[in-house]
Amino acid sequence: MRQQISMLYGGIDAGGTSFKCGVFDDALRHVESFRVPTTAPQETLETCADYFSRFDGQMKTLGIASFGPLNLDLDSREYGMLLDTPKPDWQRVPVLTTLERLTGLPVSIDTDVNGALLAECELGAAKGVRSAAYVTVGTGIGAGIRLSDHWVGQPSHPEFGHITVQRHADDAGFKSVCRFHDDCLEGFASAKAFEARFGQAETLSTDHPGWEIEAWYLAQACRSLYLSFRLDRIILGGGLMQADGLIDRVRREFVRQLGGYLDMPTDQANRLIVVPELGDLAGMTGAALLGRRRLRSG
Repeated sequence: MRQQISMLYGGIDAGGTSFKCGVFDDALRHVESFRVPTTAPQETLETCADYFSRFDGQMKTLGIASFGPLNLDLDSREYGMLLDTPKPDWQRVPVLTTLERLTGLPVSIDTDVNGALLAECELGAAKGVRSAAYVTVGTGIGAGIRLSDHWVGQPSHPEFGHITVQRHADDAGFKSVCRFHDDCLEGFASAKAFEARFGQAETLSTDHPGWEIEAWYLAQACRSLYLSFRLDRIILGGGLMQADGLIDRVRREFVRQLGGYLDMPTDQANRLIVVPELGDLAGMTGAALLGRRRLRSG
C-alpha cells in the first residue's frame, strides 16, 4: 500500500521519446514515477493526467519541464504552447492549458533544461554556485543558463542547440539531422545524429571513434558557454551522457580547444564540466519545484 502523504507535487519531464511523470513530497523527496511514451498529443497528455488523478486530494500542483520551443511569455494568450517543434504532430499544442483542463490542478511550465537546472541548483551538482548551465544531449540539444538568480533568455529561452559548430574532419560527408540548419550543434551531436552515424550508443565499445567525434562537438558547446558567461558549472545531461568515459573525453577536448588561452588545469575542468547529481530525476524534480514555488508564492 502506498504511504499516505498529505501534500504531494507532480512533475513531468516531457521529452520527445517519453513523458516521465514523478510524484514528490513537500521536501522534494521522490515518491514514485511513471513513464508515458510520447505518441499523439491528446493521448499522451490524457495518460499523464490519468496517472496524477490517482493522487486526488493529495496532489497540490503540477509542473512540466518540456521540450520546445515553448511560448513562455506570461503576457501572451499562447503562454505554455509548443511552437515550431521538430516533433511531428506537436506543433502549436497548448500543453499548459490542456493539462490544467485535464487535471484541474494549477500547472506551471518551463523548458526541460531549465527544469533540470533548477533542480540541480537547489539540490544537486550546481548547489551553492553563482552561475551554471545545464545542457541536455538527447533526441535534441538544449541549454538552460542561470546567472545568479537570472535565467538567460526570459521571457523566452535560449536555443543553444542551434548554434553553429565546426565540423569534425570525419564528418565532411555527413548530412546534419537538423531540418533547419546544416552545421548546428543539434544536427551533429544529438543522440539522433549520433545514432545516424554510429548506431545505438549502448552497442558501441568505449574505444569506438564515434565517442571522440561526439566529444569534439560537446567540447565546442562547453567552450562557447564558458567563454561567453565564465560559468562556475556546466552540467551535461541526457541519455547519451550516460556512456562510460564520455564526460572525461569532453573535459580533455575542452581543455585542448581552449588552446592555453585561459589557465584551465585538468582538476578545474573536472569541477567545471560534470554530469547531473540527480540523474534521471532532475527534470521531474525541477518540474515539481516549479509547481511548489507557484503554490508558495501565492
